[in-house]
Amino acid sequence: MINAYQHKKRWKYILLTFAVVIASGSLLYTNYLVKNIARSERRRAQVWALSMKQSITSDDNDFLPYVFAVRDSSTVPAIVTDEKGDIITTRGLDTSKTYIKMPEDVSANKKAKTYDPEYFRGELETMKSQHEPIKISLRGISHGDNSYSLIYYKDSALLQQLKIFPYVQLSVIAVFLLLAYTAFNSSRKSEQNQVWVGLAKETAHQLGTPISSLMAWIELIKDKFNAEDDPLVAEMENDVKRLEIVADRFSKIGSKPKLETHSVYEVVKDFVDYFKIRVSNNISFELTGNPLLKAGLNIPLFDWVLENLLKNAVNAIDGKGKIKVEISTNKVKDQVFIDITDTGKGIPRSKFITVFQPGYTTRKRGWGLGLSLTKRMIENYHNGHVVVRDSELGKGTTFRITLKNIKDEQQTEA
Repeated sequence: MINAYQHKKRWKYILLTFAVVIASGSLLYTNYLVKNIARSERRRAQVWALSMKQSITSDDNDFLPYVFAVRDSSTVPAIVTDEKGDIITTRGLDTSKTYIKMPEDVSANKKAKTYDPEYFRGELETMKSQHEPIKISLRGISHGDNSYSLIYYKDSALLQQLKIFPYVQLSVIAVFLLLAYTAFNSSRKSEQNQVWVGLAKETAHQLGTPISSLMAWIELIKDKFNAEDDPLVAEMENDVKRLEIVADRFSKIGSKPKLETHSVYEVVKDFVDYFKIRVSNNISFELTGNPLLKAGLNIPLFDWVLENLLKNAVNAIDGKGKIKVEISTNKVKDQVFIDITDTGKGIPRSKFITVFQPGYTTRKRGWGLGLSLTKRMIENYHNGHVVVRDSELGKGTTFRITLKNIKDEQQTEA
């Protein structure tokens, strides 16, 4: 059965695939157009090369105007060099950089012009990198039987713009979609949080009346049956107090809880002692750690975290098993580690992050909210982290809670 989270994840992959298909189609079609235009420009460059040769070799004065018209109509930027690589002439380049004006040649009564070396060197290198040159043989002309010219050309401005256009287009679309997704996702999360906060506070309010009644009934039982020291009544009282804590937890949702410094070991021990007598005797518990380690805790919410993780461990164990809670420290980073290890069925490595997503569960009657709430309470309210530290299928899982260590004089002396 596909849960809500997996269904949502599948739709994300479908939409991502659809987006990739559209982007790929756009790039392929643009590449098709670019190749066609490039072939067209190659043909125009070849025609221009032939017209250059005809203008040099032809003696037909009636035919020359047509040749010149064909030559001058080409818009492809080009440079013509001799066999030594010296520039003979150019076409379609930046006229503002084509020549450097020299002082007037008084004797000739005209301005001499020469090429701008840096500009042409750069243009020629660009052309060489883009296309193979077109070779014009000048055999039979005064240059010699083996003389030839090379025509280099580069992509027109239109073709260059067309090459980068799809990437610009896709980038703009991607930025727009990212911003839209972020805005809608933020709005959706805000609405969900408001619903969750309202539901939690209403639940706390509704629990208040029956809890007060149960407390009154317990006091009545004590008085009527003289059961002040009865262990069963004491356990009933503990459960009612636990209900009070649950109601208090829900009432704190949506507001920043106050953190107080507590011994992590003592807080964990109190809850484990309460929890272990309410599960099967086939599951044993072990608690180890340094009682001096302290952290900022809100006990009702932190007990909720422990409850979720321990219930998760119990549900993972089939038959007999063991749950070990180990409290340690990283002195370098001033952190307290709480490792909860079970001997259950384990979690696949691919699900280490997924297990904290709302709606993810492997139980038929599960809601998939326990670990999600755990992550929220540790990260948002206790400024810590919770992760799947390690897991092996068939052998067990270790969840790690990381909190900031608050040092005092006893820790410093130790």
